[in-house]
Amino acid sequence: MTTNSVLKIAQQAQQASRHLAPTSGEQRNNALANMAEALLSEKQKILDTNAQEVANAINNKHPAAAVKRLTIDDKVFEYILSRLKKVAQRPDPLNRILDGHTNPEGLQVQKKSVPIGVIGIIYESRPNVTSDAAGVCIKSGNAVILRGGSEALQTNKLLAETMIKGAVDAGLPQHTIQIIPTLGHQAVNELLQMDEYVDVLIPRGGKGLIKRIAEGTRIPVIKHYDGICHLYIAEDAIPEQAVQLTVNSKCQSVQVCNALETLLVDEHCAVQILPLINQALTEKGIELRGCSETMKILPDITPANEEDWVTEYLAPILSVKIVSGIDQAIEHINYYGSGHTDSIVTQSLALAQQFEQQVDSASVLINASTRLSGGGDYGLGSVVGISTDKLHARGPVGPDELTSYKWVAYGNGHLRT
Repeated sequence: MTTNSVLKIAQQAQQASRHLAPTSGEQRNNALANMAEALLSEKQKILDTNAQEVANAINNKHPAAAVKRLTIDDKVFEYILSRLKKVAQRPDPLNRILDGHTNPEGLQVQKKSVPIGVIGIIYESRPNVTSDAAGVCIKSGNAVILRGGSEALQTNKLLAETMIKGAVDAGLPQHTIQIIPTLGHQAVNELLQMDEYVDVLIPRGGKGLIKRIAEGTRIPVIKHYDGICHLYIAEDAIPEQAVQLTVNSKCQSVQVCNALETLLVDEHCAVQILPLINQALTEKGIELRGCSETMKILPDITPANEEDWVTEYLAPILSVKIVSGIDQAIEHINYYGSGHTDSIVTQSLALAQQFEQQVDSASVLINASTRLSGGGDYGLGSVVGISTDKLHARGPVGPDELTSYKWVAYGNGHLRT
């Protein structure tokens, strides 16, 4: 794809965004419904196209976790449709009065939510990002430029083209959704230079991709580099609950960013709880890597080193460390963690509150699996990623997070005196 082609896409997106911004919530919701219906009508074609790309990935020896992320089966397809429908059910994030007052001279001042404009989404592997991103951007009144990975090129093109038809048939601007349909890095590099037209970039993928995007553009980037997520089992944790939360946090889906990567266990309950956790995780095929104190209790596991505390495995591996209380647990999380998702297992309200207040992460959970930190379980419908930044968005990035605001003042010939 030439520079002129990417430039044209960016210019078209900016123009579309200006026509999309004044649309009503009802219009955008109708478009989302149309997009879901259009995808359903093309279901078999989408599944067949994806199956061929999955077969190619297997033939090319892609890791099992990568193949799983690439796959659209009946369950994933239903997920895609449900996310479009659920995001449509959310309140309209636009035209909300966030603040306002009437000053002594009668000037009515309002702070009003508005779209950001043009959102560029650059992602790897997961074709459902195509539909999630389109849905969230439509709901929030933003035009979107999609650039998926080469391994899912045909699936992403078909998903995008189908949703574009549904959105246009519902009366939205022609270029509200666009996809860059080429392989290679050239088109991405060109997109990174389109700061005149693109307002925000959201990369989704490995640390290398995110780092390259963030360092290669003047466009603001909403990002997270790692999901080094922790679960701290406090001294008073109920053993059965601690085991269940550990297993679910780690095993429910090992290849995702909110899967558990480091388990911290209080020294006062470690002897009782660690053997139970080891047995449960061994049955699930998880390799444990432990600190020296952990290995005194579980001598057959692999020794952990400094690198393990800063590694996002995205694999059936879990590092384990025994800590001497909540203060050491919090210190470890804030030093080694990535600010993504961290959880505590405790019966103590005081410990829960201390953990919640002192752990500096986008999501902090109490007696809940780390796997719950996402758009669906947080009631956002659909999201375009999880941000570990503190500006502009933090945590799951849904429709509300893809808005900005403007100040509006209503006067009656008011002058500055």
